[in-house]
Amino acid sequence: MTDEGQVLAGRYRVGQLIGRGGMSDVHVGQDTRLGRQVAIKLLKPQLATDPAFRMRFRQEAQSAARMAHPTIVRVFDAGEETVADASGHEVQLPFIVMEFVEGRLLKDIIHDGPLEPAAAVRVIDGVLTALEYSHRAGVVHRDIKPGNIMITTTGQVKVMDFGIARAVSDSSTTVAQTTAILGTASYFSPEQAKGETVDARTDLYSTGVVLFEMLTGRPPFRGDTPVAVAYQHVSERPVKPSVINPKVSPALDAVVMHALVKTRDGRYQTAAEFRADIDTAASGRVPVHQRVDESASLFGSPTGSLSTSELALRQLTEDETMTRTQRRPPAIWIWSGIIGVVVIVIAVMYWAFNLQPTVEVPSNAREVPAFVDTTYEAAVEQLQELGLSASRIDETSADVVAGNVVRSDPAAGEIVDANTPITLYVSAGREAVDVPDVRNAGLDQAKTTITDAGLVPGSETRVTSPTVPADVVLGTDPEAGTSVETGATVNFRISNGMVTLPDLTEQTLDAASSLLTAENLQLTAVPKPDPGCKSEPGSPVTHQSLSPGDVPQHSSVELTYCAG
Repeated sequence: MTDEGQVLAGRYRVGQLIGRGGMSDVHVGQDTRLGRQVAIKLLKPQLATDPAFRMRFRQEAQSAARMAHPTIVRVFDAGEETVADASGHEVQLPFIVMEFVEGRLLKDIIHDGPLEPAAAVRVIDGVLTALEYSHRAGVVHRDIKPGNIMITTTGQVKVMDFGIARAVSDSSTTVAQTTAILGTASYFSPEQAKGETVDARTDLYSTGVVLFEMLTGRPPFRGDTPVAVAYQHVSERPVKPSVINPKVSPALDAVVMHALVKTRDGRYQTAAEFRADIDTAASGRVPVHQRVDESASLFGSPTGSLSTSELALRQLTEDETMTRTQRRPPAIWIWSGIIGVVVIVIAVMYWAFNLQPTVEVPSNAREVPAFVDTTYEAAVEQLQELGLSASRIDETSADVVAGNVVRSDPAAGEIVDANTPITLYVSAGREAVDVPDVRNAGLDQAKTTITDAGLVPGSETRVTSPTVPADVVLGTDPEAGTSVETGATVNFRISNGMVTLPDLTEQTLDAASSLLTAENLQLTAVPKPDPGCKSEPGSPVTHQSLSPGDVPQHSSVELTYCAG
């Protein structure tokens, strides 16, 4: 079964294969309804045989589609298409339609060697920005790895495949199937390797693995089988990145080692906390982390972080040498106050641990979408689906294709009232400029004039001319005075210093002389009598000194005629 050329959901045409993974193939595609280029991810048909996966896949695709952030590859659509396999049987083909991103996968960049520490910091900062947004939306990625991170041609970090790992892991029947689908275990967190539930801190562990690999060129743990690698994630301590790459600073060593702590409570708790330490390390300062002593914790907290009331309670209960030296209120009051404080602390901690991130907004509020590489018509359609109105303002742009949205006001990501009009600034293309008149100028001077006008010299076509010297411009395409976009190409027509001489042997002497001296040739006719043949009225020229074809301007042509 070949996927190229198929039309999915009646609107997405599948194009050339541009990527292949363990659970999907990625094609470039075309949204025929909106007229935009997209990326189409075709999941393996065997995944669709599990009803639980199909239901989870739809739910997770819907969650991913609600996320609009510059560091996250947008999900436009998802569904299933009934197709015939190689044997002619009908199968369900799950697909996802995503934003098309030009760039390279981070795994391909790492394949060329370790990144410079400054470059690795920039990339991981973008990944953490995406995770900070998704975690606030209550979406855990579960499969952060270099193969799911794109670096665009402008250096922008883009994270993709949000929610797909969850759809697979929640529906696969065995660990072996899950591992085969999700690929290498090199980026598993210890809790994933042990089959435990995952949360946002799982993504932060995997991000630490990616940072380690960017700095060293390899993941922290390697083995002959995925099971062997997973075991190392659970039980072995990784080496510092600087042991492998001496360019790595002690500050980045500290960040990586803290991100790769085995226990969830011991590593970074939020993406924002991770980013703050990355910024600290980038400035040359070593982040300070308090070690977690689980054996001495109270209510899950390290001993060093006990509150004053908890320390007082411990001292009162353990120190048998304390005696009363002055009159105090009854002991029951003291104990009641201490117990009350402890109960309040426990209640606050319980509330904090069970606080779930949310992106719920009032029913009359809307989040302005990001219109990346989107036509004005498509942007209006998106806004109408959200119940928002749009107005249009055209402006020149050197970077955005004419007809596509440059920006919006309010900007993408802002929360606005449903009645707020959204102004879309649409590219009118590059700034217009008139083509200069370079006729009768030398070629070099003409090119300089065209370049100074913000245009690009193009092809050179040499043509005949009876009067204009060789290498002098006869005209341009587009013609002089035509309004074109800045950066447009201007082609030249240049004189080759020649004229095209016709065959005159069939003409009378008078007719041949007239043709040679006409405006389009401007050659000199030199009659040459031939006494060897008899002259008759209307007899043609018997010979011309220059053969028909291109001859130099202002040439003299001898015309032999019968004069006997």
